Amino acid sequence: MAISEGFEALDFIKQDEASMKQHAEAFYQLMARRRTVRDFSDQSIPREVLENALRAAGTAPSGANMQPWHFVVVEDAAMKKRIREAAEIEERKLYERRASDEWLQALAPLGTDANKPFLETAPVLIAIFLKKFTLDEQGLKHKNYYTAESVGIATGVLITALHNAGLATLTHTPSPMKFLSKILERPDHERPYLLLVCGYPADGTQVPKIERLALTEMSTFI
Repeated sequence: MAISEGFEALDFIKQDEASMKQHAEAFYQLMARRRTVRDFSDQSIPREVLENALRAAGTAPSGANMQPWHFVVVEDAAMKKRIREAAEIEERKLYERRASDEWLQALAPLGTDANKPFLETAPVLIAIFLKKFTLDEQGLKHKNYYTAESVGIATGVLITALHNAGLATLTHTPSPMKFLSKILERPDHERPYLLLVCGYPADGTQVPKIERLALTEMSTFI
């Protein structure tokens, strides 16, 4: 097949059926061990690991290939402390006033509360921002499409890449998150999407006993 102008040949490696099954099973087993962690070691993470995980996130599909995401990696202790203090203000409002009784009951088995020490203990916080539009080199605005879907997919790829590298994560979503824009000095056309806590689990870390939906409950083959 001839290559059209503006296109390039797809770099795709076709596998035989046995290899496909093996890789699919191995990947499932890897991801089945992924758990959200709230107790982190302060052990530092090699920069190269973080950079490659972010590169992997950047491969995610996006509307019109606008890639409407920006990742701010926070390792500075003073900055993490500021983020924790601001996040806990919003979390206290949530637990004391905003959350419904039903919501609080759903959270109860997880043992969460307004205190978020992991925001300081974990070696890395990755603040994920959604870009409502993109500015070109001339400062002109270009609309981004399907931004929530695109950034959500990229975030999932990032979590998967970090888990694959041997790290644990926690998706933290204090609401509202405008404080992140202010503390991290992000422009107005970027909206805080999620704060990803990343590091090694602390020794002796325990996680809630949970059950995941069976394949028959979460999927339908027609």
